[in-house]
Formats: sequence, structure tokens, C-alpha cells
Amino acid sequence: MDLIGWVIFIVALLISVMLHETGHFVLAKRFGMKVTRYFVGFGPTIWSTWRGETEYGIKALPFGGFVKIIGMHSLDDLDDPEDEARSFRSHPAWQRILVLCAGSAMHFVLALLLVFGLALGVGIANLNTQVGTLSSCVPVSLQAYNNGSCAGSHTASPAQRAGLRLGDVVTAIDGRPVTNFNQLTDVVRPQPPGTVATITVRRNGKLVTLHATLANVKGRSGSYLGLAPSGVVFQVPSPLGAVEYSGTTFGQVLVGSAQAVAALPSGLHDLFNKKERASTPGGQVTSVVGAAQATGTELASNAGWQYKVSFVLLLIASLNIFVGAFNMLPLLPLDGGHIAAIVYERIRAWFARLRGRPDPGLVNMAKLVPVSFSLFVVIAVFSVVLVLADIINPINLTGG
Repeated sequence: MDLIGWVIFIVALLISVMLHETGHFVLAKRFGMKVTRYFVGFGPTIWSTWRGETEYGIKALPFGGFVKIIGMHSLDDLDDPEDEARSFRSHPAWQRILVLCAGSAMHFVLALLLVFGLALGVGIANLNTQVGTLSSCVPVSLQAYNNGSCAGSHTASPAQRAGLRLGDVVTAIDGRPVTNFNQLTDVVRPQPPGTVATITVRRNGKLVTLHATLANVKGRSGSYLGLAPSGVVFQVPSPLGAVEYSGTTFGQVLVGSAQAVAALPSGLHDLFNKKERASTPGGQVTSVVGAAQATGTELASNAGWQYKVSFVLLLIASLNIFVGAFNMLPLLPLDGGHIAAIVYERIRAWFARLRGRPDPGLVNMAKLVPVSFSLFVVIAVFSVVLVLADIINPINLTGG
């Protein structure tokens, strides 16, 4: 199963990359740009065929793919000068920007579809409402609460005083049905401490009504009940709920990715620290090697099929969101860097018109080559470091 996990991840990654290139390809064709090559992989050509003016093929190293649009920038010489009108650089700025954005857009669409399909096909993983842990006290501080400590406390928890037992399944709070632990806490926490909550539980097949006087933990907002769930339940939402879940997940991954990448430079040492690797944002950044390892490990685990499918699909969706967002950074040689160059061209042309001067034309890419090369080296170095870290000190993404 470990090998199967690697194969699944690599195939998913290759599909993602090719969808990225397909986004560029389709829009470039739509705008009349000349696309001469569409290839899967890199290195020596294994197979290719011509369809019209475009060569489609497969290369020996399945680590990505590429699309060749003629005349991408000022340094791109054309085989036939008569093709200049159909070159990328000769088209309006808005068309060029859309072609460049299309790659990341495909990553985002794929990620949203994966999460939407996961929600409707497998369900959303939520903590259940079965009592798995019952606190014996009201912690005296937020630190004690976080540590699960009852030191210094002489007050029984509201759940214990109410008579809840391990294995009870909470079905309603104050008459409001709850089907997962998030719903339970959403009802309990906003209530003022001292409020008596009516709790309906299913115990040995029968419904039992209990009453708990809610407490508060010093330093913690909201009321405290004193119980924790026993596990995870997968719940299928409505189509509208699946849309909301997709959007929320997208936003959370985007923000989390930005925070992790921002913390990476200062946290490089955490990548090789066994204690810090999984506990710091920078240390949690992983390479495709780490992600593939996690996929294989998860599929080989004893977890249920729903958890395995959920883990793999969310991992692939997260990877696509990260790659799509990273690609839009205004840095060469990323697509976002080319977009920034086009925007700069248009701003410069606008100022030239105001001064009654001719359009300065395309950005001189020769001046930007050192910048592009420097960034490429930085990305390559970080990539190698991440791969080494995932080999020497692998991170546990599965949570178990």
C-alpha cells in the first residue's frame, strides 16, 4: 500500500501540472496565439504526434510538463517572422494576463471540485458527540485546561455533576439537535457561566435528559461543560453546505500556506529538529516527497476508508491551492512575475501617452534575467532542503 500511495500521489501531481498547462494552452488557442508544443514530462521525447501546428507528446521524465507559446517575451526569437502577429507578446495585455492566470485558475478549480466532491461523496469529518473523555474538574486556569490538569481544583466539572457517562451520545442541548461536536460547543460556549443547560443523551438505546450548570475557566472565553468526543464522524452536507465547506477549506489552506511559507526562512533549522518539525509553521512545510510519503503511510494505516480518502483528497487539494497561489507571486520566472511585467509595461505606456511620447514597448527581459536566475536558485535550494528534511526527518502529516 505504501507504493500504491506513492503512485496515487505522483499521478495526481502529474495530472495537476498538466491541467495547469492545459489552462495556458486552451486560452492561448482561444485568443489565436500560436502554440507549437504540448508535452507531458521533460527530457528525451518518447512519443509525439502533430495535430495542425501543435506537436503533442510524452517525454521520458514524468515530473511535469510544458506548453510552448511563441514569442512569450522580448528575448524569444521566432522561427518565422511572419508569425509575430500570433505571438504572445503581440496580443493585448488583458489577453496575455488571462493566459498567464489560467494555469493557477485550473489548480484552484481542481481543488474546489475535489473538496466539493469529497463533502458530497464521502462526507465532512467532524468530531462526534459520543462522550469519550469526561473531565473530573473545572480547571483553575487556561494553562491547566490546555494541559488537561485538575491540580488545585476542587470543583467537579458540569458534565460530571450532571451525571453524564462515558459512551453517552449527546443528541440535543436545550432542545437544539446536535450531530457533531462543533455544533455542541457552538451551543454551549456562548451561554453565560451559571446557565443550566438541558442535555439530551442516548444511553443504552434510550433517551435520557440531564441538567448541567455551566462553569467558566479563568482566561478562557465561553462556558465550560467538561467533555470531549470519542472520535470522528463523517457527515454528508447539503449541496449548499458542500459549497460553503469548499470555500472555507480553500480560505483556510490559503492562509495557512502563506503563514507556513513566511515562517520557513527563519525556521529552516526546525526542519531537521525531531521535536520541532511538526510543532512550528516553518517545520510543517513539506516537499512532494514528504506529501507522497504521507499518502503511502495513510493508505497503509488501519484507518477507515473514509478517513483515507478524505486525507488523500484534502492533501491533493491543498497542494493545488498552494501551487496555484505560489505561482501567482509577482516574481520571475513565475507566472505572477510575467503578469507584473505586463502591468508595468501598461503603466509605463500610460505615462508615456501623458507626456506625448511613444509607447516604450515590451520590458527588456535581458535586464531581468539575473533576477529570474537568482530566484530560480533560491527556489531550487529551498526545494532540495525540503526534500532532504523529508528524507532525514520526515514529518507526520497523518496525525497518527
